[in-house]
Amino acid sequence: MVDLTLPIEKLKNVGAKNLPRLNKLGIKTVRDLLWHFPAKYDDYSRIVAIGDLEPDQRANIQGEVVKINVRRIFPRRLTIIDAIIQDDSGGIKAVWFNQPYIANALPEGTRVSLAGTVKLDKHGLYLSSPTYEKIHGDENYYSYNLTHTQGLVPVYPETEGITSKYLRFLIKPLLEEVAVPDPLPEDVRNRNGFLELRDALHKVHYPSILEESDRAKERLAFDDLLLFQIKALLERRKINQLKSLPVRFDKELITDFIAKLPFELTKDQKVAAWEILKDLEKSYPMNRLLEGDVGSGKTVVALIAAVQAAQAGYQTVFMAPTEVLAHQHFQTIQNLARHTGIQVGLLTAGTARSTTGETKKTDLKKQIASGRVKIVIGTHALIQKGVSFDELALVVIDEQHRFGVRQRAALVKDASKPSVPHLLSMTATPIPRTLALTIYGDLDISLIKEKPKNRQKIITKIVPPSGRQESHQFIRSQVKEGRQVFVICPRIELADPDKEVRSAGPQRKLNVLWADMKAVQEEYKKLSELVFPDLKVAMLHGKMKPKEKTQIMDRFKEGFIDILVSTSVVEVGVDVPNATIMMIENADRFGLAQLHQFRGRIGRGEHQSTCLLFTSTAEKSINQRLKALTDTDDGFILAEKDMAIRGPGEFFGSQQSGLPDLAMAALANVELIKKARAEARTMLKQDPNLVQYPLIKQQLLRFQSLVHFE
Repeated sequence: MVDLTLPIEKLKNVGAKNLPRLNKLGIKTVRDLLWHFPAKYDDYSRIVAIGDLEPDQRANIQGEVVKINVRRIFPRRLTIIDAIIQDDSGGIKAVWFNQPYIANALPEGTRVSLAGTVKLDKHGLYLSSPTYEKIHGDENYYSYNLTHTQGLVPVYPETEGITSKYLRFLIKPLLEEVAVPDPLPEDVRNRNGFLELRDALHKVHYPSILEESDRAKERLAFDDLLLFQIKALLERRKINQLKSLPVRFDKELITDFIAKLPFELTKDQKVAAWEILKDLEKSYPMNRLLEGDVGSGKTVVALIAAVQAAQAGYQTVFMAPTEVLAHQHFQTIQNLARHTGIQVGLLTAGTARSTTGETKKTDLKKQIASGRVKIVIGTHALIQKGVSFDELALVVIDEQHRFGVRQRAALVKDASKPSVPHLLSMTATPIPRTLALTIYGDLDISLIKEKPKNRQKIITKIVPPSGRQESHQFIRSQVKEGRQVFVICPRIELADPDKEVRSAGPQRKLNVLWADMKAVQEEYKKLSELVFPDLKVAMLHGKMKPKEKTQIMDRFKEGFIDILVSTSVVEVGVDVPNATIMMIENADRFGLAQLHQFRGRIGRGEHQSTCLLFTSTAEKSINQRLKALTDTDDGFILAEKDMAIRGPGEFFGSQQSGLPDLAMAALANVELIKKARAEARTMLKQDPNLVQYPLIKQQLLRFQSLVHFE
């Protein structure tokens, strides 16, 4: 029997030429090969009589080669193989190009099975470059167990030099020869109606009917979802064993702080704040995700927790993904907490600022180390910049970053302090709750669905090419009334998109930034010189220095810039109440969730706001995503629609997560997620160290190195 861990170079049909190509597909072991699942199936489950063939039909025929001929067209260096295949109902021509060996492989008198597309020309019907297999022996045609031309034939993800036919050639014999131990206990399989692993592998590659493949995929996806859930529960257990500074809830303090806010909290905000404050009282670390729609007021909820920590003598860190957003948090938090007397500091690569104004970085670091500054706002640079804290009780992470135990420990650099801070992660990407529990299974979740009171609904319009001029006039009229405009550009195509995809790390990021900059520069030039030469237009992109970005955003916020042209990559989450128009170029290139995020940047002031979705297509061909955006402003409804339209892989970013394709697709299967979660809980309850499940434990180690939702 062949072992799953066997390197593929040990297989007799994998040579030095194909090894790097298979590696490119992520195939390095027999296991990788067998878990390289079909993307689709060609249906050749019915053998069609030659006399019944029709043009453009994909069909499987079986018959005898009654004539075969090789023609060479020298000026074009082209070799054409013509064969006539005949069965009891008639004959048809099959044509192959530049494959002269076929004439030797299929001499006249050979019985053959062909699969391919039927074409029609002036000479009649013919098969163009069909896949072929020889039929040996004297048995009836219909009884042969063929690999490439009969039944549901798997079509695999391919790469240059590696075809589906070659992959079938490798995979089919292995299915009979490989040892496949099943990590899932029999009682779990029976309870959930799952196939055995060996059976599932057979049926995912070579199902008799499509329903068999669906059952197989469900079992294989469950395996990965189960590992995902076990991983999340073990992370939670690890965190619960750590110590944190308990922060006592002071009802009088919090009631007074909320009463002095310049706005009324929504019910969702109050519930979320209560859940966070109760978590802070515990002696083990809080691990909570605060999930709220754009503009739902997550920052003030986090600030309530920070105020509670500060009054108890402890410190809080707010970490933002960009300097621009860090500056926004500093301004917002400083304004809302001004009456409390709590010292607030901003520390980024380019700035050091405190409640009293600009300061030196060294001075601010001293104030943080002494505990004088109670709320510290910055980017991830805070971890690496030699900053030390007096008593750090809470870390708040805004968007884009998962923050683990190791990063928390890095903030508490004093080894004599046994505690790690409580963690609150905030995201404005609405995710249906069940799916959030899967992806962020190690976190508790608080939801803010309500919008702040007195918030006007944003008018959203789709603008086809014919409506551009009218929209430009509308923008000009709004600017004349004192309003401001955001313009978002989609990423332009790179000269070599394959190169961008293949590039990794810093080089890929650089390629993306250059492409984004070019897109913004072109849009800026067009708007400032041709469309709005009379208005003040500025641009913002990822190649700018942090200080430049901050200066531009400050000038925009202060009203010195009418129109700000920005990339989709640069975070433009600055709260500018006077910006009432969001104009999105080529809106059909963005996903629904992203469009909704952009729209949420406006509608924060007293004036009516409008989101203009510019498209490059005529009105009648506008896609469903854009129409959904005009129908609702509920981010959670839009998130579900977005996932239904694009699939979970696009929605969550399968390239970034490392989650296998089947498990990624299964994120839309809520029932399967629930089953995986229930079984993971049961297993860990009965056997906390998975001693009785050695195969699952082994797979978990491999899985943990692959999967990372960040």
